[in-house]
Amino acid sequence: MSTIDQIERAVLVGVIQSAKDEESMEELKDLAETAGAHVVGVVTQRRKGIDSAHYIGKGKLEELKAFIEANQIDVVIVNDELTGSQIKNIEDVLGVKIVDRTCLILDIFARRAKTKESKLQVELAQLKYRLPRLVGLGGQLSRLGGGIGTRGPGETKLETDRRHIQNRIKAIEKKLVRIERHRNLYRQRRAKNMVPVVSIVGYTNAGKSTLFNALAKAESYVEDKLFATLDTSARKLILPSGMQVVLVDTVGFIRDLPHDLIEGFKSTLEEVRYSDLLLHVIDITSPDIDEKIRVVEKVLSELDAIDIPRLDVFNKIDLIDISSMVNSKQGIFISAKARIGLDALKEAIERELAVKR
Repeated sequence: MSTIDQIERAVLVGVIQSAKDEESMEELKDLAETAGAHVVGVVTQRRKGIDSAHYIGKGKLEELKAFIEANQIDVVIVNDELTGSQIKNIEDVLGVKIVDRTCLILDIFARRAKTKESKLQVELAQLKYRLPRLVGLGGQLSRLGGGIGTRGPGETKLETDRRHIQNRIKAIEKKLVRIERHRNLYRQRRAKNMVPVVSIVGYTNAGKSTLFNALAKAESYVEDKLFATLDTSARKLILPSGMQVVLVDTVGFIRDLPHDLIEGFKSTLEEVRYSDLLLHVIDITSPDIDEKIRVVEKVLSELDAIDIPRLDVFNKIDLIDISSMVNSKQGIFISAKARIGLDALKEAIERELAVKR
């Protein structure tokens, strides 16, 4: 087993200011495990705000240090975005690698990127994240070991060369502009042929790619992990009347998605803006279902896609009793995995597109 594949022992750290932060800590655990960490413990502190120097208070920091030494911790994963100075200050006290939530998400994206475009987009986001943090990340970037927070393209020459990073950012942006031109040509061709576009959106791990495969008989990558796929896929879908549409699968959304990632993936997510209909896939088993719906709507607003006709698709109905929810939620109820309700969904898609026409 290579060093980069070894499972790192992690402790999660978070400041709790509201119930939302507690839910966010649960999600941080999923993120850490998706990145390949073994979560040994969780340390939280209830306080009104984040400490500007060390994120948590000095007493809690000493408690965390004792936990790290007693449990052979390799990495501390913090549930907020840190500045370079905060990373350096905390690392100086604790003596282990510090990874914040943004860095963790970028790490997962780096592992999941498959196509040339998504790899470039992830690298661009990583470089923009690291550029203002070169001082704080210096220790991490010079290590030979690798692991969480150091994966992905672009980390090998980042030690102190700010000019190198800035030049690389410009080069990637030029490449992505060329890719975007090709994408626009395909869009124009579809518009000319009057082929409706239906895009699948939703919170990560809601079952979007499973639904995409079930509807379009495609083989988009499916795994029960956050951000299982990053690459937009498009397939032909034939509706009951014989109407043909283009079905598009997209990257999953998540609360506190790093701004640079949204910016980096805008060219891919632009597909959403040019859709005739959005299928919002919602995991009906999720305990914080309303919060996840709100996050998806927030990202759609940032993409200027909130006004596109949207059909709520409640997925995973095979896992719970939905009788109490049918009357309280408006939308289509399905199980993409068990292939329940797909015919009703296709008919609903056709009705929505007929209204638009």
